[in-house]
Amino acid sequence: MAAELIRLYPENPDERKIIEVVKAIRNGAVVIYPTDTVYGIGCDFNNAKAIDRVCRIKGVKANKTRLSFICYDISDISAYTRSIPTPVFKVLKKTLPGPFTFLFPANNQVPKIISAKKKTVGIRIPDNNIPRAIVKELGNPIITTSVLDDDEVLEYTTDPELIYEKYANLVDIVIDGGYGNNVASTVVDTTNGELEVIREGLGDLSQYV
Repeated sequence: MAAELIRLYPENPDERKIIEVVKAIRNGAVVIYPTDTVYGIGCDFNNAKAIDRVCRIKGVKANKTRLSFICYDISDISAYTRSIPTPVFKVLKKTLPGPFTFLFPANNQVPKIISAKKKTVGIRIPDNNIPRAIVKELGNPIITTSVLDDDEVLEYTTDPELIYEKYANLVDIVIDGGYGNNVASTVVDTTNGELEVIREGLGDLSQYV
């Protein structure tokens, strides 16, 4: 059965459609959605079977890859991390929502399928109302991992219609939120209490430190 294609506008996502998406996610759906960087594939971060399915789609093993997840706002981050030093928190307030993934020491509220062996977790708060509205309605984070392209020039697929063509038989819902970016988030490691950029992406951390 082909995935459902749902059109949403980042400026003002339709609440009824958000509720429809969240209902599907609660039932184990895997969803492709826009962010402020590239399109992502995700699911409820508490659903181990759905997470395993996301990893199979990506061709990776859950316990061998670093899976990140999306929170609604900064206040949610502390629920899944051991501690956030004050200097780091000040930068979070300046950069989020935004095109960054921050790595933190994971606490025991993070499902083991995500944090096992790594003890760290990547958290995003994208500057896009669609995934944030989903997370807010769901009441807990969703997994996020990038939709990759087979093209040798473009690493990430930006056209939601092409994404739908490629993934229609692999996922349950594709959200068309307009063209995506083809630059991923900047990844910042905070696990040593300092800020270390380990992948340069769309976000420029130097503006905020």
